[in-house]
Amino acid sequence: MKRIDLSLVLIILAVIFAGCAKPEIKNVDAKGSSIVCFGDSLTFGYGAGPEEDYPAALAKLVKLPVINAGVDGDTTFLALERLENDVLVKNPRLVIVEFCANDFLKKITKEDTVKNLGKIIDRIQDKGAMVALVDISAGMFFQEYRAAFRRLAAKKKAIFIPVILSKIITNPAMKSDFFHPNARGYQVVVRRIYQSIAPYIK
Repeated sequence: MKRIDLSLVLIILAVIFAGCAKPEIKNVDAKGSSIVCFGDSLTFGYGAGPEEDYPAALAKLVKLPVINAGVDGDTTFLALERLENDVLVKNPRLVIVEFCANDFLKKITKEDTVKNLGKIIDRIQDKGAMVALVDISAGMFFQEYRAAFRRLAAKKKAIFIPVILSKIITNPAMKSDFFHPNARGYQVVVRRIYQSIAPYIK
């Protein structure tokens, strides 16, 4: 009976420690000199004033230079075109990748979006940098992308940053319009992003 109890305890401990362990991330020992925030209007900071975007707020929390490479209206296809000049030449240690909304609005298929993101991640990792993939879903909003992005991050060994717009998209006090956060909303976004990346940049 004692042997059975001991086995159960060991199994439970193994499950607990497995759940607490950080997932394996590619290029976790990256030596780059910057963090590049690569995305669309959410990264650019649409709806907030100067220095109220999330990359500007992130720069106050980390010890590395933070580059805002967000372009309003960008799709994953357009992102691939500017990846070299806007990201790869910046010697990134970590690239935070945030795209999805404009693909959806311009009727780019989810499959193409995921395929393009996979190419973006591969090229960044080939340069020796870590990647963090952002999920902008919140509740039912963009929920069809959530599982696909989580799987892609796991497959590519990238950091996954889930539901950054949760409780923002439904709160008028945190939005500048139907979709974009205001300065207060971006403060919530940056806290969620920082919480996810902090273990890998300290």
